[in-house]
Amino acid sequence: MNSRKSLDKVPSWVPATGHALRHTGVHFDAVRIGGFLGEDVAYRLMEFTDFHAGPIVRADTGPRYHYFLVPPGSAAAHAWPAPVRALGRDGSGGEAFVGVPALEGVTWPLGWRSRPTDEDPFVEPELLHMMVGRALA
Repeated sequence: MNSRKSLDKVPSWVPATGHALRHTGVHFDAVRIGGFLGEDVAYRLMEFTDFHAGPIVRADTGPRYHYFLVPPGSAAAHAWPAPVRALGRDGSGGEAFVGVPALEGVTWPLGWRSRPTDEDPFVEPELLHMMVGRALA
């Protein structure tokens, strides 16, 4: 969990309780990475940023996807290698809904691997792309 100070104002796309689906490309784009690769990239990114990575959502069912929330319109700016998938509204067919957990309370099967903060409202796409490359090398 991100140890940075709490948000002064919770983003409108974060639900007050439980979890909710949010359409990518509106408040954020997402980069989805499943399984061990997702866990590895999340760890590398958090370690590199001293655990101030920005919002990373982990789904604890199925292939245990990690959703790295990046600024709207930014996911398609990079050529993501398979099996990484960019989700946004860029017309490439990557449009999707992403589950977003509340900041507190019961949110299973979703949880924050790293929370959004005032200083880090999104994951930096260029840094994420670099960490994906390192994890796949």
